[in-house]
Amino acid sequence: MRRLIAFEQISVDGFFVDAKGDMSWAHKYDQEWSEFAASNAKREAALLFGRVTYELMVRFWPTPAAREQAPDVAEGMNNSPKFVFSRKLDKVDWKNTTLVKSDPVEQVRKMKSESGPVLVIMGSGMIVSQLAGAGLIDEFQMVVNPIVLGRGRTLFEGVKDRIDLKCTKTRAFGNGNVVVYYETAG
Repeated sequence: MRRLIAFEQISVDGFFVDAKGDMSWAHKYDQEWSEFAASNAKREAALLFGRVTYELMVRFWPTPAAREQAPDVAEGMNNSPKFVFSRKLDKVDWKNTTLVKSDPVEQVRKMKSESGPVLVIMGSGMIVSQLAGAGLIDEFQMVVNPIVLGRGRTLFEGVKDRIDLKCTKTRAFGNGNVVVYYETAG
């Protein structure tokens, strides 16, 4: 069975976007963080996005600026298979992207039962909430950024039942980010 990983940027107070929906605060690059991002981008994975995250990603990663600033990440983002969950979009035009208009929970349950690379969801708070609530996320890789936002949205809005997690490792970076790896505990 394929694994589903949620790779998410959050503030110390637990928000993935601020009160205005912005997450520019999560983009702190330095050599160490850039090397980490590049190594992540090189692994074989199928990427999952909701509409809002897709629209943010497609505006940057296929551009010459992305290839100049982060060539390894741009290559991984552009060449990986991508699935966008949206009932509002009529088409997607980013390379290797499939538009999925059906229920994310049912579609991901089906995808997990098929062979293929690991599934990685990035951003996409509403989709994370739905998939976490359905017990489909196997691992959370939470990048805790050294900032307090005060207000915003959490990744788990709408989750009704407790989800027990087990911390499997952590990694601190010089830019203040800490990645905490959690697996579902049951």
